[in-house]
Amino acid sequence: MQIQNPVLPGFNSDPSIIRVADTYYIATSTFEWFPGVRIHASQDLVHWNLVKNVLDTTTLLDMKGNPSSGGIWAPDLSYADGKFWLIFTDVKITDGSFKDMKNYLTTAESIEGPWSDPILVNGVGFDASLFHDDDGRKYLVQQTWDHREYHHPFDGITLTEFDTTTMKLKPETARTIWEGTEVKLVEGPHLYKIKGQYYLFAAEGGTIFTHQEVVARSQTLDALSFEREPEGPFLTNFDTPNAYLQKQGHGALVDTPGGEWYYASLSARPWNHPTESATDPRGWSTLGRESSIQKVEWDEAGWPRVVGGHGGSTFVEAPKDAILTDAPADHSQHDDFTDDKLDINWNTLRVPFTEKMGHTGAGKLVLRGQGSLANTFDLSLIARRWQAFYFDAETKVKFDPYSYQAMAGLTNYYNHSHWSFIFITKNDDGKNVIEVGENKGGLRNGSYTSYFKDDAPVIPEGTEYVWFKSENRKESYTYYYSFDGQNWIATGITLDAAVLSDDYVVREYGGFFTGAYVGLAAVDYSGYDSTAEFDFFDYKELGDYQEADGSYSWQKSESRFY
Repeated sequence: MQIQNPVLPGFNSDPSIIRVADTYYIATSTFEWFPGVRIHASQDLVHWNLVKNVLDTTTLLDMKGNPSSGGIWAPDLSYADGKFWLIFTDVKITDGSFKDMKNYLTTAESIEGPWSDPILVNGVGFDASLFHDDDGRKYLVQQTWDHREYHHPFDGITLTEFDTTTMKLKPETARTIWEGTEVKLVEGPHLYKIKGQYYLFAAEGGTIFTHQEVVARSQTLDALSFEREPEGPFLTNFDTPNAYLQKQGHGALVDTPGGEWYYASLSARPWNHPTESATDPRGWSTLGRESSIQKVEWDEAGWPRVVGGHGGSTFVEAPKDAILTDAPADHSQHDDFTDDKLDINWNTLRVPFTEKMGHTGAGKLVLRGQGSLANTFDLSLIARRWQAFYFDAETKVKFDPYSYQAMAGLTNYYNHSHWSFIFITKNDDGKNVIEVGENKGGLRNGSYTSYFKDDAPVIPEGTEYVWFKSENRKESYTYYYSFDGQNWIATGITLDAAVLSDDYVVREYGGFFTGAYVGLAAVDYSGYDSTAEFDFFDYKELGDYQEADGSYSWQKSESRFY
């Protein structure tokens, strides 16, 4: 049996992996999307199931007004003293000299919860993790932020003892244990004690194509006592530009019951337009930063090495003692909205789905129009991740807007400044029409475009429902509409999927850490609460490759050029 990377496709980044008995768990970042922190489970490291969204109440998490790509950065999951411990960071600023943030701790005896009310830990730096030493002491290990313009903002890795009696840190014990290498941007620390030595795994180089993971070790936890791994870095794709997986780095280490070792890290699968060089730009990662797993061996000097080299592999030998896990073949989703709660795959932005946004059940989803798709406070949008390069998404909607300020339909969305939308709205003649809009950037460079303008297709009188479809084909996607669900009319508008990638967004905005979504939205910025009714949603994955005969395939290659 082989692990086929990525094991968590689509925006599932910064994996924190642990094993409890014979079950492995991975916690991943969710940034401004709600609920916060996704937990996947497996018993073979090959097949994974989404089992819990941990931060699912406003008591645990309230991100209203958070900037795009703020929110939950790099959660850390651990298990000790008969319970799960989760450290998570809520980042309030993404651009500029400051990164105001708060680190919290919540615990649970079961991965399903209930999870305790969060305890505020500190705000020293993001990517905090909790280390449980074998003498019973606990320590917070974290990236440290320095706002001062005459210092590097990434001020090393700080270790601070955590008092389990008071459930507070002891700030007087804080010390820098590792300053990182000359690559800089040291973050994402995880600390382990293995055969009497402390091993620190940390990311460097930024979560782009220069990303890497380094390892340092020490006999003690004294300040600046760690020495770097020779012949490093441990994991990187900076010098393997043709590899299928790119950007590998930030992650965590785990052992198997049989004594094998694996490392879970974020990764990406960029592609290029046919007219582009394969090295500049290096590619567009529309599926965001995903989670992959590499096998690890230890050399004679006691240093960890990625099997096959520091560039990692697409196919990795699974544990010899793996217990086969049942999991779906792909991530396709059909929702008839019969349940009064949203499916576990749906996300909202910053706040939970409440009556203010709408309701679901009895075969329909009702969304009450609020702010535009550029709004970071009041927005009626539910969406799910792109998890394959080729997929179709479809919905059926009933909507009678008051004016052009009201819109409802199907969206492909990255963040507040990068999205597209096919929707029902009103034209200046008072007729219901279909429009396609796209936002391609923020304040630095970009604007909103209406594609149909005054030639928007008029919805025939007496039409109750309109069907919308998005056909996504890796490099581009296009929208269709129908008035009967059978006969589809092409909009004729082909949109560049690269606009919804980390690599495009980073050119415009400081927060570029999530991934593309497809979903349903209702807008009424006039404030008159126009309401849209969605009958169903269907997301059908086709594959990661398009074959010569036009069919689609899941077969993967070690090369990213296909």
